[in-house]
Parts: sequence; C-alpha cells; structure tokens
Amino acid sequence: MSYTGPGFDPPQPRRPRRGPLTVALAALVPGALLGWAVYAAVGGAGGDEGPGSAAASPSASPSASASPRTSSPAPSAGSGGGKPGASAAASGPLVGKVVVIDPGHNPGNFEHTAEINRQVDIGTNRKECDTTGTSTNDGYAEAEFTLDVAHRMRALLEKQGATVKLTQDGDRPFGPCVDERARIGNEAKADAVVSIHADGSGAGNRGFHVILPGAVDAGAADTRAVVEPSGDLGTRIAGDFVRVTGSAPSNYVGDGTGLVTRKDLGGLNLSTVPKVFIECGNMRDSKDAALLTSGAWRQKAAQGISEGIVSFLRG
Repeated sequence: MSYTGPGFDPPQPRRPRRGPLTVALAALVPGALLGWAVYAAVGGAGGDEGPGSAAASPSASPSASASPRTSSPAPSAGSGGGKPGASAAASGPLVGKVVVIDPGHNPGNFEHTAEINRQVDIGTNRKECDTTGTSTNDGYAEAEFTLDVAHRMRALLEKQGATVKLTQDGDRPFGPCVDERARIGNEAKADAVVSIHADGSGAGNRGFHVILPGAVDAGAADTRAVVEPSGDLGTRIAGDFVRVTGSAPSNYVGDGTGLVTRKDLGGLNLSTVPKVFIECGNMRDSKDAALLTSGAWRQKAAQGISEGIVSFLRG
C-alpha cells in the first residue's frame, strides 16, 4: 500500500502506545527480534541500508517485463470457487472461528480509475474508494502479491479448521471500496481480519510493519471496542512474522517495533471486529522486492501471518 493519494500526508513515526499493548509487545516481540538479530548477523535479509524517508514514490502499473514468479496455490476445496465465502474445515483447533483475509487493492483497479477514485465515508472524513496500489520497479503489482499471499493463508488456516473468507478473489472488476471491505468483515462477525499489503516507500526503506487502529469515534466510525484486541492481534502477527520470515521490522516507521497506529484508514476505522493491516515489505526497494517476488518467501510470509492469527484466536 503506497503512502500516496489525494489529501493524504505521509504518517510520521510514532512511539508505541503504553498500556496493555506495550505489555503484550514486551512479551512477544523481543524474542522474535532477537531471532532477527541472529539472522542478520549471519547475512540474512534486511537492516543494512539505514533509515530512509517515509515518503512514498508514485505507484506504477504492472508491466509485461515483470520478473518470473511462482504462481499461487490453487484455491482449496470448498472455497466457493474463489468467491468471498469459504467453507470451514471439518476439524482442527480453529473450528468455529471465522477469519477474513482482505487482499489489498485489486488487479483490475488499473482499468477502473474513475470508479476507485469515488469518495466514500470513512468516519473521520471522506477518501477514495480504493487505489491501484504500488508495484516493484519490474512491474510486479501489489494487488498480485496480496492475492497470492491471501490464497496461501487461506490454505493454512483452513487446515486449522477456520472458516476463511476473502474480501475479493480477483472475481470482480475492481475494488471493493474500503468501506465495503470493512463491512464484509463486520457482517461475517469475524474473529480476526487481516488486510494484506506491500508498501511503496523510497529505496533504502526496508522491512515490514503492522498497522493498528487508533481510537476513533466520529461519524460512522467507532473503533474503541476493538483497539485493544486489534493491538493483541497485530503484536502476535509482528512477532511471528519476524520469527518465520527473518525479515526485520520497518526501518522507516514504527521506531523499530514493527507496529504503527493510524486513524486515517477506512478499512480500520469502520471495522467493528479485531482488524489490522500488514505491509509485508517495500516493493520499491530492490532487496525487499527480491523477497516479495519469491514464491518461497511469500509462503513464509503467509505462514508467519497465519501463525500470528492462530496464536491470537487460541488466546
């Protein structure tokens, strides 16, 4: 998700919230960060460029010269033919739990700019329905990345017994708009919702970050009841993402915690169930892009996010 768009100022790094979330973070993330430090010391990915600007470069449309990629796994049996609904597995520790995966953007958004530029109410103000997202310099689109990771997550979570629903599965010409994305999770009475993204910041800015909802009570938005559980969900995902992928927390937002709180995202503002976003890396940095375009790494990303969800749902 590129930090660009009409009327949007790039967020400034902010200090982690103190309170229950800080306690949870202290318990979960440091061990994972220790694993990252060991990984980096032996030549792993990330952390060697130093901090960069938080400003994003403009989004780019996919090109025919995109680098080779591993295709996503076929949808699992009982997934409703790729439609937003998916059936629950017969057994497993997550039977009875509903997880909504929100693959950011849509591959068709590039061809429907007028529709996705339509303004919608996000509680605090009005914002565009959706954006095209960003891409790597070689043309691998964020929307393609997010859908691939969502498919991999669906397969992993269904094996645990969860009922998994996608907000979109490349089965509609564009969108859905950010308000509809939130509504899908709300109407499903989801136990957890995760929106998958990849950032479009400047070269040298590396690493992942999880975006948590801030306390909002304005118009149609009231996040106060879900701020705490969303913080728990995001903290667990951050810890497991580091542990499984070996990727470092962002070096340009989040003060090294991998956690950022925002109040300007409709998908979070309008959610009445626990929900977070994850920016899995920066598509405009060549080293992060090499990870994001790797099918093997995307499987690790899906596993790390899924394990964080499982940890949250099992308490």
